[in-house]
Amino acid sequence: MSPAQTVALTITLLVASNLFMTVAWYGHLKHLDTTPWYLAAVVSWGIALFEYLLQVPANRIGYAGGMSLAQLKILQEVITLAIFVPFASTPAGSIGWPSSLSRHAPTPSKFSSAIPIGSNRL
Repeated sequence: MSPAQTVALTITLLVASNLFMTVAWYGHLKHLDTTPWYLAAVVSWGIALFEYLLQVPANRIGYAGGMSLAQLKILQEVITLAIFVPFASTPAGSIGWPSSLSRHAPTPSKFSSAIPIGSNRL
């Protein structure tokens, strides 16, 4: 297998793995919200099994093809963001952020007022 084919196969498997991961981690919040947590956990673990059945070979193929552990991890994180951000932006992913928390969430302006400009101490 050529290096380009190795990278393409690794990316394809990691994308498929991430789709399963996103459903396993967050799908139960919307689709099993009235189910007891332990049943939702079992369903999520079942879905996560398919994630690992794709993720482990992807990492092995990439590593055997010359990719480093750092490259594989960075690739995984980029793919995770590329899949999760659109998911979170759709009605399927709109689990919601409590408005009471968003009022108190840290913002750059809250941090900048606490640190004097030109100060070398934090």
